[in-house]
Amino acid sequence: MTQLAFIGGGNMAASIVGGLIQTGELPANQIHISDPNADQRERLAADYGVQVYADNAAAIAQADVVMMAVKPQVMSQVLEPLREQLTERQPLLISIAAGIDLASLALWSGCQAIVRCMPNTPSLVGVGASGLFASDAVSMEQRNLADALMRAVGITVWVQTEAEIDTVIAVSGSGPAYYFLMMEAMIEAAEKMGMSRETATKLTLQTAAGAAEMARQSDVDPAELRRRVTSPGGTTQQAIATFEAAHLRDVVDAAMQAACQRAAELSQELGANPKT
Repeated sequence: MTQLAFIGGGNMAASIVGGLIQTGELPANQIHISDPNADQRERLAADYGVQVYADNAAAIAQADVVMMAVKPQVMSQVLEPLREQLTERQPLLISIAAGIDLASLALWSGCQAIVRCMPNTPSLVGVGASGLFASDAVSMEQRNLADALMRAVGITVWVQTEAEIDTVIAVSGSGPAYYFLMMEAMIEAAEKMGMSRETATKLTLQTAAGAAEMARQSDVDPAELRRRVTSPGGTTQQAIATFEAAHLRDVVDAAMQAACQRAAELSQELGANPKT
């Protein structure tokens, strides 16, 4: 029986726990969570029936998998006191913190089998997207286990190089905010045209959800879907032409490049060997 320990019991950890229990992937009695906040521990125990701890060492005592769900800025100070225990047990270590590379995680934890995972905020409602990369020491069984754990809150994609995790951050990690910004802009534009905010919001959100679902279910790519709804000389063509004239594609490219670059910078700043 796989014993899973979370260090950090915040929103992302809670969403993964909820998904695991709801899907039947892992029962509550095999999940252990440590968190410094007593109120959060009480909520987790009440909501999910999991074992909760104030002490990180106690939480991971029997763990086959340890999932690090703490902020990247505190990763070293959380892991280093556990290094002797982790080195002896050698669990699969999964980090969902952005900006901490495998080398740093290995140095601080003493673990060899490590998976870096970048989930996104829609994981909180079960429709997340997670990019994963494994160290060479991760076995196929461990890889499958990490995949199953993250599929409890959405889809999973394994990347071929660790550097691609930065691209994952630019595409899906930061991606929800890009769509939220587009929604903001559409709602504000509709208000300027005289529509109530309530109506504009309802239409915008449903349109976004519908477009995403159509793209997800379709056997053609989004470019073809766009062409199919863009009639020559029609209203949609006028809107698309305006976007193209404003170089929307270039703006999106620049934004994603900036996100990817910042992810790489954070890795340098927060890792075990920061570069100046």
